[in-house]
Amino acid sequence: MQSTTAHQTALATKHATLDRYIAEEQHRPHPDAIRLADLKKQKLRLKEEIISL
Repeated sequence: MQSTTAHQTALATKHATLDRYIAEEQHRPHPDAIRLADLKKQKLRLKEEIISL
């Protein structure tokens, strides 16, 4: 059971990191729409995996 908790923690950390990357990209003078879309897709996949645990 501890490994699941460690896995959840790792996923939550990755999710927060992606959130930070998204915010940084959005605040650039000329955000890269493709990069933003990719980051958001990755974040959504992580969120879905967290919810499924």
